[in-house]
Amino acid sequence: MAQITLRTETIKTTLAFQILCPPLAAPTMKKLSRAESFLLVLVALALAGCSPRPPAPLQGYIEGEFVYIAAPLAGRLDSLAVEKGARVEAGSPLFTLERDAELAEQSQAAGQLNAAQSTLDDLRKGQRPSELAALGARLGQAQSAAELSRLELARQEALFKSQTISINDYDRARLAAEQNAHAVDELASQLATARLGGRADMIATAEANVRAASAAKEKADWSVAQKSQSSPAAALVYDTLYRKGEFVAAGNPVVSLLPPANIKVRFFVPEAVFAPLKAGDRVRVAFDGRAALDARVNYLSPQPEYTPPILYNRDNRSKLVFMVEAVFADANAARDLHPGQPVDVTLLK
Repeated sequence: MAQITLRTETIKTTLAFQILCPPLAAPTMKKLSRAESFLLVLVALALAGCSPRPPAPLQGYIEGEFVYIAAPLAGRLDSLAVEKGARVEAGSPLFTLERDAELAEQSQAAGQLNAAQSTLDDLRKGQRPSELAALGARLGQAQSAAELSRLELARQEALFKSQTISINDYDRARLAAEQNAHAVDELASQLATARLGGRADMIATAEANVRAASAAKEKADWSVAQKSQSSPAAALVYDTLYRKGEFVAAGNPVVSLLPPANIKVRFFVPEAVFAPLKAGDRVRVAFDGRAALDARVNYLSPQPEYTPPILYNRDNRSKLVFMVEAVFADANAARDLHPGQPVDVTLLK
């Protein structure tokens, strides 16, 4: 037994010597028997198995966060401008619902707004020019009559002082002059009022009517605009959920989009590997049939994906798997990836 142990130690020493100094170890290897050489190969294989290996890649898949485009109003699908699998740019039209009722409400609101605005403008302008001219002419006649009566009063006053006429004739001349003077004041006030326009409270009421009509017009415009939807960003048309002619309820999505920035990788790590991970860590994502891409961790699940009904002792913790998500450093490079596509993820230092 001691001899076997000694021979084994000799083989180990010889193997180490061969690794450290292969040229000098060659003659020594020739002195070994066939059995000893076989044992030497086994020891070499065992030592090779003890060398550090690169960590095994983690399993995962591509995940997409879809954008569902819907209209807040119901209606029949009149036109669908895109097809499944097409790529659209930001602002590209997607679909249009029937909007006859909304267009009629828009036209009605526009007419009501024009009427309210015209009423307000009319109140602010006062009476028409021809009416103002008529009042001005009447004021001129009144002023002439007042001047004539003033002169007549002066003559009658002189005659009354010389006792040529009676007091009754003098009073008639005096009252006529006062009456014509009051008529001038009245017509002057009417002309000034006609130039001012409507009263302040009437103008305030007309302004409120204009604001209400304007709000109704804006609502009608919004309703018409909501019946047509466009793409909020450059994206892949992942699916179309209705066909032309079908009725779409309010809020039901018609098109689902997948922008490149919404494509990410989802992978699962064991509990021992999960602990040192943090947001911002870099990973390498490998695919079948294409080059690998770099990504960074942006989400770590706070709950394990699989929790067995047993205590969290050291042996059972190895069964816990946590979900981790990462976004690609270059979103455009990931635009052709497909949700559900399996990947291999390697953690980078």
